[in-house]
Amino acid sequence: MMKTVTVQYFAAYREAVGHAEEQVETTAATADALFEQLQAMHPSLERFEAMRVAINDAMAGWPDAIADGDTVLVFPPVAGG
Repeated sequence: MMKTVTVQYFAAYREAVGHAEEQVETTAATADALFEQLQAMHPSLERFEAMRVAINDAMAGWPDAIADGDTVLVFPPVAGG
């Protein structure tokens, strides 16, 4: 089933795609499947073990379901100290 989600990119991911937010039409059922679609759309997006995702402003897991109208936030790993 086709759905429309808003994807927000942060830090290095925002730089990689060239904008902070976009609307994406997808049939992806999970955040992980959506990220695979985003990588196909933006080959500069890299998958990292420590990357994080949030759905509708709540931290989520990559296997979590996404629904029509959701906002999916994608965070690359962040180093600090």
